[in-house]
Parts: sequence; structure tokens; C-alpha cells
Amino acid sequence: MYILKHGIKRYPEKRWALPDRIFFGYGACAILAGTFLKHPPVEGFYGERIIPDEGFSGNHIYVTDGLIAFDYHGYCARERLLEHHERGWAARNAGWPCTIAKVDFDLLDTTELNRRKMLGPDQYLYDPIPRARRFLQRRNHAEAAAGALRIATRLAADYRPVSDPT
Repeated sequence: MYILKHGIKRYPEKRWALPDRIFFGYGACAILAGTFLKHPPVEGFYGERIIPDEGFSGNHIYVTDGLIAFDYHGYCARERLLEHHERGWAARNAGWPCTIAKVDFDLLDTTELNRRKMLGPDQYLYDPIPRARRFLQRRNHAEAAAGALRIATRLAADYRPVSDPT
């Protein structure tokens, strides 16, 4: 999670000049997720959205298959992504509440994104979709997803509810 200097998002040139991870981590996460889903490098993924309660910041969109997730960090266990995000925002806003929802709209449609208080692809200084494609192309998706799956599977195996007698 990155915290930008106050006001950077108001200046298209400054926003565009951010490094890719910060650009896609702080404002353009929907564009990255939408580009991923348009031409999925790994099958079986769908979009999910972290929606903070009214009056709180911290919206985030990522893609997941339910066990692993991908966002500007790369691949990881979905639960780790959610814990990381919640920990970061709760440190700034005690009791930070949110809802996790499956994305049911086109992540590259400006009208749909604006309806949810996010910028569409045509509202950035330049087209962010080619930038997202380049960001995605720099990864070995099969290898990274397999590594995240090994970790997520190990985490799930280590988790045993208190009522489990074994």
C-alpha cells in the first residue's frame, strides 16, 4: 500500500509520472484488473473489489480465482492480500470497515467506473491500457501463479478451526 503526497492525484502529469506499481496501486487498480481480465494470462480469474464503508478511503480492485490473487504487487494468496490491505488502512483509521464484493461491471468502462467514483481509461493523461499490458507482459504468470498457489495451499492446510479435533 502506498500513500501519495497530498494533491498528486489532482495533477495528471504527476499521476502519470508515478512508477507503475504506485500508479496501479493508487488509483488505476481497476484498469490493471480490467486489462488482466480482457486477455487473461491465467484462466479462472474474476474481479473482486474491496469497498470501504461510507466515509472511509481504501477502495481496491484485484483479480482472483478465490485462492490466489493478482494486483500491482503481483501474485499472492488472496487472504494475504486482504490482510495486507486491511492492516494498512486500519493503521490509519481505527476500526476500518469494508465489504468484499465480486465485480459485476466492466472494469474498462468509464461510465461504470465513474458510477463507483473511479476514473475510466479515457480520463487519464494518456491511455493507461497499453501501460497495464506492458506491466502484465513483464511477468511470468504461470510461474508466479504456481508459486502463490503453493503458498496459499500451505496456508489453507495450516489453518485448522478450533473445533477441529485432529
